[in-house]
Amino acid sequence: MTDRDPFAEGERAARENIPAEANPYLDGSDEHALWAAGHEKVAGAIKAHKSEGR
Repeated sequence: MTDRDPFAEGERAARENIPAEANPYLDGSDEHALWAAGHEKVAGAIKAHKSEGR
């Protein structure tokens, strides 16, 4: 059995253009917050990168 890493899953989802609304964890749970934080980290970086014209 592998340990799931919600933060890493959120990062991966953002890289795969999966919307934040697709967070698979129960709203209000620690896992939901970690997934959202990972997603925002990558999505924010992607958005900033695009706004710089790259």
